[in-house]
Amino acid sequence: MAEVARRTDPFLGFRFEVRVDDLPLGGFSEIGGLQLETEVFDYPEGGLNTVLHKLPVRTKQTNLQLKRGLADRSLWAWHAELAGGTVNRRSGSILLHDPSGEQVVAQWQFRRAYPVKWVGPALNATQNQVAVETIELVHEGLEMMG
Repeated sequence: MAEVARRTDPFLGFRFEVRVDDLPLGGFSEIGGLQLETEVFDYPEGGLNTVLHKLPVRTKQTNLQLKRGLADRSLWAWHAELAGGTVNRRSGSILLHDPSGEQVVAQWQFRRAYPVKWVGPALNATQNQVAVETIELVHEGLEMMG
């Protein structure tokens, strides 16, 4: 009897949470910047004009952008510490859950992050939308767990 192929569906990107050390952050509506890019160095081989070697140099990460409904002053206060001259680095993780929300299916950890940009909500008296703040974090490494 033929074995039925096992289907693996991709993870859905709408059920996630962010944890940052000791900050009670609440829920985020959007996360950007989960990105790594490796620079390459082009090395032409002498005497062989048809070959251009591509050698890896370093891997860099982009800043994380976290968006959430404005609910408290915790993100503002973290950035205000930096603006006042105190760099308070925190580590954290981004967890992606299955559709039921019960099981973590992917997890990224970032290390020694601090905010480099805070963007307040766009306020408009003619609209009925949630006031959203954005914090941009620089970090010293992104690692995918499990």
